[in-house]
Amino acid sequence: MTKEEMIAKISDEAGINKRQASDALKSFFGNVSMSLKKGKKVSFVGFGTFSVNKRKARIGRNPQTGAKINIPATKVPHFRAGKTLRDAVKK
Repeated sequence: MTKEEMIAKISDEAGINKRQASDALKSFFGNVSMSLKKGKKVSFVGFGTFSVNKRKARIGRNPQTGAKINIPATKVPHFRAGKTLRDAVKK
């Protein structure tokens, strides 16, 4: 499902126009991103939890030359599906 398809679906199911649905979806994404940036978890019971994982610095290899390269430590977004979502996908 694309973003546009999601906006159309929200618009139809909520009985609002596509502009309002788009604004709501943008707000959702923005608020999840802002919370993760602040180091907070975002949890939706039954659906899942968005969080930030830390990756340690490590040494990698350039696949073309084989030369060693330093890969710095970084933070990456992570999503863990809740039980209700996992069960819905299994069926």
